[in-house]
Amino acid sequence: MFIVLLRFTDNKAAAGEHMPGHQQWIKLGLEDQVFLLVGGIQPGLGGAVLAHNVSLPQLQQRVDADPFVIHRVVDAEILEITPGTADPRLDFLMPAR
Repeated sequence: MFIVLLRFTDNKAAAGEHMPGHQQWIKLGLEDQVFLLVGGIQPGLGGAVLAHNVSLPQLQQRVDADPFVIHRVVDAEILEITPGTADPRLDFLMPAR
């Protein structure tokens, strides 16, 4: 499982120009069942994505294709999490045992 942090850069003003492509990128990630949750980092610092069902190299390739990343609207950081304990509602995120 991964958390992708998309923090705004000094080029934040270009976000509007690239928003349609970024929204399409999000839509594709959800449709592909790689993104579980997408939301904003408050207060207005950027965005975050909870991703699973993907390898680190595959996710890096997907993140590199985000128009916000391509045009340096955000800097991306990928954090890998190895789940150890979860609420039963999130059992699908737990590694097979």
